[in-house]
Amino acid sequence: MKSLHEGTLNPKHCCKTDSSSPIRVLGSDCSEPGSSDTKNSKTSLWSGFFLSPFSIFETHSESKGCGKKGFSGRSNGWTQAVKRVMNGGSMRRIQERLLGLNKTGISSSTSDIWLLGVCYKISQEGSSSSDPVSCDGEAAFIEDFSSRILLTYRKGFDAIGNSKYTSDVNWGCMLRSSQMLVAQALIVHQLGRSWRKSSHKPLDKEYMEILHLFGDSEASAFSIHNLLQAGNGYDLAAGSWVGPYAMCRTWESLARCEREAMEHEHQSFPMAIYVVSGDEDGERGGAPVVCIEDASKLCFEFSKGQANWTPILLLVPLVLGLDKVNPRYIPLLGTTFTFPQSLGILGGRPGASTYIVGVQDEEAFYLDPHEVQLVVDVKGDNLETDTSSYHTNILRRVPLDSIDPSLAIGFYCKDKDDFDDFCNRASKLADLSKGAPLFTVTQARNISKASGNYEMSSDGGRIQQDGCSDVMPGNDAEDCTQEDDWQLL
Repeated sequence: MKSLHEGTLNPKHCCKTDSSSPIRVLGSDCSEPGSSDTKNSKTSLWSGFFLSPFSIFETHSESKGCGKKGFSGRSNGWTQAVKRVMNGGSMRRIQERLLGLNKTGISSSTSDIWLLGVCYKISQEGSSSSDPVSCDGEAAFIEDFSSRILLTYRKGFDAIGNSKYTSDVNWGCMLRSSQMLVAQALIVHQLGRSWRKSSHKPLDKEYMEILHLFGDSEASAFSIHNLLQAGNGYDLAAGSWVGPYAMCRTWESLARCEREAMEHEHQSFPMAIYVVSGDEDGERGGAPVVCIEDASKLCFEFSKGQANWTPILLLVPLVLGLDKVNPRYIPLLGTTFTFPQSLGILGGRPGASTYIVGVQDEEAFYLDPHEVQLVVDVKGDNLETDTSSYHTNILRRVPLDSIDPSLAIGFYCKDKDDFDDFCNRASKLADLSKGAPLFTVTQARNISKASGNYEMSSDGGRIQQDGCSDVMPGNDAEDCTQEDDWQLL
């Protein structure tokens, strides 16, 4: 791994996208022919090695399915025990190393790195370039990455509700990943995107107050304890894994409960929240549609009628394939990190959620919640607290084509102009999607004339001008070219 540098971010070291600049789909011409076949063959070989013990036990168990109940129970128990060992943290790390799924450090590529809306120029090793943007881009990127809040498995906290769980090890990764995404939204809202963690004490009071919100007790507004309680209606329970869609709805529920219980000026969640879905809610809600009127209504309700627009958090749950991400979506996913409003992706490998924060070519950088740490009592007014366990300078990366197709993308818009800029970028990205957008934008739900051509409204929304439905494909969907049948929620 390359050496890590510390320093203060200089605006020259990075570049942000301009609202007038054209949207370019990332990764559209970065693939190397032949490389994927080699990678797949290696993965298949090692996968067979690690999966073979499971298949032996499962075959034996199934063959005895009509036999004695007690023997079958012991066999299933032994199978589950072996699986727990093989899927445990240490063994999982070994598998990732051998399979090549988990890499650390920055690759040898000199392509730009996009981290939550900020671009870093990476120089070639040994380059004689005197351009400070290229020479210092790597150090600035590492400083930015290590300033993002890391929330991992914790042990030793008070039992969750009526359960006996005092740790979320092996089941809380999706909750932790979602906490990191929301923490990033709060950091941008309170401190700005250019904020970097200070190496000196006392620490920023606003930063400590944000960390306190994600403490591991019922006293912390966004703790695992309170998330599980808010997610009862979506089958969230201690000890059980949850998917991105239910996680997004849980945050919506938690924010709503807090808004009803607290006065506006004392709310811990200082923004409206919009879970973007299709015309029909639920897991089969169709392609997500950002409706400008819906967003406006949510902001008005959040302010309790005091303002027409407020800061807003958008969560877009997606299913982009069956067992893997459809390749057509990979460049589009990468391009979302160029949006200034980007909060990254809630997702990761199948059964192991992570918080994806950046991309370079077709690899993603992520924060990993799967490290077990002791609980830390973080108080908002203690500016001398050791917060080192909430950050990491270990750069982990994974190929975008290996992430779970079930994921959620996050965006934060600070005001109406920022939201209009987001809608403009999202519409341009949809235009470049060749008929298979991640999501679309419309002014109102009753405007459902759609598909390939778009016209921007005065509010920054896209009104589609074609014959296919903008919100939900109906019986005429067969007439639309390149209709996407992968994207079901």
